[in-house]
Amino acid sequence: MLRYFITSGVAALALTACSEPPAAQPSEDTAAAPESTESSSAYPAHQSSDVAITEADFAYRISALADDRFEGRGPASEHGEQAATWIAEEMEAIGLEPAGEERGWYQPVPLIESTLDESASSFDITIDGEPMGLQTNVDVVYWSQNPEEQVSLEDSELVFVGYGVVAPEYGWNDYEGVDVTGKTVVILINDPGFADPDSGLFNGSAMTYYGRWTYKYEEAARQGAEGAIIVHQTAPAAYPWGTVQSSWSGPQFTLASSAGQERADVQAWITEDKATELFSALDLDFAELSAAAISPDFEPVDMGRASMSASLTNSLRTLTSNNVAGMVEGSERPDEYVLFMAHWDHIGIRLNFAGDDQIYNGAIDNATGVAALLELAEAYAKAETAPERSVIFVAVTAEEQGLLGSEYYAQNPLIPLDQTVGGFNFDGILPIGRTEDIVVIGYGASELEDLLQAEVEADSMYISPDPNPEAGYFYRSDHVTLARRGVPMLYADSGSVSAEHGRDYAAQIETAYRLQAYHKPADEFDPNWDMGGFVQSTELMYRVSRQLTDSEDWPNWYEDNEFRAIRDAMMQD
Repeated sequence: MLRYFITSGVAALALTACSEPPAAQPSEDTAAAPESTESSSAYPAHQSSDVAITEADFAYRISALADDRFEGRGPASEHGEQAATWIAEEMEAIGLEPAGEERGWYQPVPLIESTLDESASSFDITIDGEPMGLQTNVDVVYWSQNPEEQVSLEDSELVFVGYGVVAPEYGWNDYEGVDVTGKTVVILINDPGFADPDSGLFNGSAMTYYGRWTYKYEEAARQGAEGAIIVHQTAPAAYPWGTVQSSWSGPQFTLASSAGQERADVQAWITEDKATELFSALDLDFAELSAAAISPDFEPVDMGRASMSASLTNSLRTLTSNNVAGMVEGSERPDEYVLFMAHWDHIGIRLNFAGDDQIYNGAIDNATGVAALLELAEAYAKAETAPERSVIFVAVTAEEQGLLGSEYYAQNPLIPLDQTVGGFNFDGILPIGRTEDIVVIGYGASELEDLLQAEVEADSMYISPDPNPEAGYFYRSDHVTLARRGVPMLYADSGSVSAEHGRDYAAQIETAYRLQAYHKPADEFDPNWDMGGFVQSTELMYRVSRQLTDSEDWPNWYEDNEFRAIRDAMMQD
């Protein structure tokens, strides 16, 4: 339980109901809209809250969103969508105006759900005709993003492509000189900079987008591969194998609008131990080839004696989940908007894993972020002086499935992106109490950091770059879908140096959470958390954002940032 890991493991170191969210038209393959839950015990009751940002309000909202009755807030599930309704009711209660489609509270997000029937599916690698005997969810996790009930590959030849990166700006092409069309590629997680941070490769120890699992599969598909297998290693992935098991089993979602997108037929993760065994059986040394892969001169390795065969039986449903949106209109420049974003979804229930607790409550990930979003919304809605620019608060869905809710918003923005001055993202705030600093994920990116710097200094605090840049958090949360379209975004919602206990205390909490509770049932609310840091960072973000709302300035990305040219082109149109 998360309570154990925080209190025992770490403490030792020191209203009116909203309308129902819309759903797709009923059919055999479509989830029905949740029934009205006004005055219902189907989910936690609403409570009165304070205009001030308080620990009591954080405790109330986090505990409500992480309640078992929401069953882990799975997107497009009955109880998950009740969580979206609960958020909309909170927005209405604190005085926001609806900002969703047709001036309602919701932006429907059409999804395709694919659930693998493991009893009718198989995946294995053969070496010289002999199967390795890989066990599903033990040695390998596999699925298909192609919305088809039957997907199969037979004797697909394996090719090791190192990090599987094509990055012209770094002079890098792991696919150079090899045609992987109709084959299965085996890929390392992260990017070469992680393996040798002092080499000057890529961005050193800080993961680039080329290190993300999403990129690996995207590039494999662009190269014509029919299968893609990522080798899991805990350090470069920044999470243990258990996170892979929980995240890539059970229902998997894609945006319905991307159904025709080119993808590898079969996507998979394999454990490092089984990968090492595979390479050894082919008279290859996994460690040596991994080391060779950090050179731009690396050449792909034909693993022709090995092939992958897979047969997937999927059940498909067309579903609708919902982003939830509310706003406060600006008093002077209402057509200019400042965006606040946090994802409300988590993993839901996973019945195929051992243990008494099957609910993945997602208290830290991301009930904390939604609570911060609502605290800020209430502060704006009840402020004595209205903001000069409008502010919009969007709780997005399906983040855990690959940032799908925010991607849908970016493709179909409720506010035109050239009218969005900038934005703030909140995701996974750790309960480490008040801190001496505030961490900026993706530090050195935009002029929003200049606004933050002024407020930090006023609080006798300081800005810290991400202490775990190798984890690639900048590319793992919803703000990046807006950033890739050019909108300046700031992701800074907690610190790394406890004001009371110091840096090591905070680092141990982060490590314990990441290894013991991240994407696991142990991510539960504990009323004994020190929530002073939640208040501190949220008050700070309110003051920073008021600088933006009450200004005529349009902050941009810094000159050398990868998103600067996109924003410049957008604003010139």
